[in-house]
Amino acid sequence: MDTRLLIIGGLTAGYFALISYITYRVRKHANSSEGMTAGGRNFPAYLIGALLLSEFIGSSVSIGTAQKGYEVGISAAWNLVALALGFLLLALILVKKYKESGQSTISGILAQAYGQPVRYAASALTIVALGIVAVALYASGGAVLAAVLHINKTVAILMVGATTVIYVSLGGMRSVVYTNFLHSIAKYLGVILALAYALQATGGITQLQVQLPVKMFNWIEIGWSQVFAWMIGGIGSIFATQYVIQALVSTDNPMVARRACFYVSSLMIPFGLMAALIGMCSAVLYPGVKSIDAFPTLIAHMPAFSASVMVVGLAGALFGGISATTLASATLAMKDFYDPFFNKEGNDRKSLIFVRIAIVVGGLLPLVLALSAEKLLMIAFLGKALRATLAVLILMAFYAPKFGTPRGAFLGVILSVVMTIGWFLAGNPYGIDSSYLALAGPLLTMSVSHLFKSAKQRSALGCGPSLPLRQ
Repeated sequence: MDTRLLIIGGLTAGYFALISYITYRVRKHANSSEGMTAGGRNFPAYLIGALLLSEFIGSSVSIGTAQKGYEVGISAAWNLVALALGFLLLALILVKKYKESGQSTISGILAQAYGQPVRYAASALTIVALGIVAVALYASGGAVLAAVLHINKTVAILMVGATTVIYVSLGGMRSVVYTNFLHSIAKYLGVILALAYALQATGGITQLQVQLPVKMFNWIEIGWSQVFAWMIGGIGSIFATQYVIQALVSTDNPMVARRACFYVSSLMIPFGLMAALIGMCSAVLYPGVKSIDAFPTLIAHMPAFSASVMVVGLAGALFGGISATTLASATLAMKDFYDPFFNKEGNDRKSLIFVRIAIVVGGLLPLVLALSAEKLLMIAFLGKALRATLAVLILMAFYAPKFGTPRGAFLGVILSVVMTIGWFLAGNPYGIDSSYLALAGPLLTMSVSHLFKSAKQRSALGCGPSLPLRQ
């Protein structure tokens, strides 16, 4: 093994030794189901902001944005602009509502407004959506490790999966919060170093403009249809992501949660621009590689120390992202399915065992699909698009509680899942992104159900901050 690989391997191993130590120290907070899924309360804004940032600039988004930048240019950054806008809107219109609801799950909030069938449908949809996100995360992490460590991609993906499951099943939510603070710093610094190297290698922005087609610098080259689709998927996913809710309700008050969202929003756009530019530089430096390898190939050519920081950041964000998605899915599975049906006596030891098993299963299942995943940004945004369905229902529940019916909400979830996944698998015919169908499903069913509900139902519907259950 050459000196460069030894340096990268040594620094990466040292970083994860530190992460393992943190996980070990906070393990006492994961000795109950509540501690495992919530990690305690009263986290400060900067820690929650770092947690959310780490999840949404994970390896799938960074490598996927660079991949799109390699293909179409600077307009690939719009997908991070969508996320920045999503966090800004979340702070302004939903954070206080989430805190006042007294719920820590998306499905719990919807059940207050629309009843138990919607709880189960929303929970299942969220688990599927987070699993799809995990596929993109595994695939991107495996691509990085394979390129940098010169190993087989399948082996790299399997290594990532095994390490992640062990990592998250030990420390729970508190471990995720603390370690993602370090992941965010490493990831952001790594992208800055990667861009600096890429611009130096290409001769700077001026030379980049000379060597690339003019359209690569067109801010809307990706097309307004795709931009709006990213807006729907990005904003919808932020409004209705389980680990976002878990993180926000762990703060002292709505002002702390809002500050965390503002921190994330302000850091998203610069990150998107840097990732897109890295892809554009790779188009000049490595014109023959697959677009999915644009970022990993650049990392493989960076100086040892800079490459180490980048690998640590990407791997850290990957593990943080997988840990958040698997923990969120396990939380939903426990609260919405296991405890109500199989643990009615409320035995916390059984709940804790189930959560740990659910984390292992939820962490390993996406590996199968990750082995053949190529279009990372498309896959990641399918997961986001599905959650846009729930975002529509949440907005209605909080701001239009008299609109639609519980049956309309339930059918909206089912219809959206079928249409969105089916449209995506068909290749988004006619250039219409699947995000639009995720948005249309609940709007259609709730509108139809509202038109046909009886006068008695209309008068029975309540409203207010407590979201009384509709009959």
